[in-house]
Amino acid sequence: MNAESTTNLKEESENCLFCKIVKGQIPADIVSQGDNWLAFRDINPQAPSHILVIPKNHVANVTECNEAAELGSLFQAASGVARDENLDQGFRLVVNTGEHGGQTVFHLHIHILGGRSLTWPPG
Repeated sequence: MNAESTTNLKEESENCLFCKIVKGQIPADIVSQGDNWLAFRDINPQAPSHILVIPKNHVANVTECNEAAELGSLFQAASGVARDENLDQGFRLVVNTGEHGGQTVFHLHIHILGGRSLTWPPG
């Protein structure tokens, strides 16, 4: 990573809504967390249970996450959170990537949606 990339990442992190939640600068309904991830309830839920799982470090989206272990830990965390939420009848994990993919906060996050029957295709 060069100096310009490091500066841009720092600026993105300082202005990022989810990074501010990780730092405790913005309140969130936190349901669980690990060393490298945080799970909290979505403020605009699309299902009775709608939780976001994010890495604690700033990564803009799934295409910029170069660590398989980091992605694996996020999905493992999402699975555990869904289990803790008693979503045993089923749930959906969604990762929106980029503007056309519906991403509105440019910090990697996994949506856990459950608590009702989900239809297909989505949106």
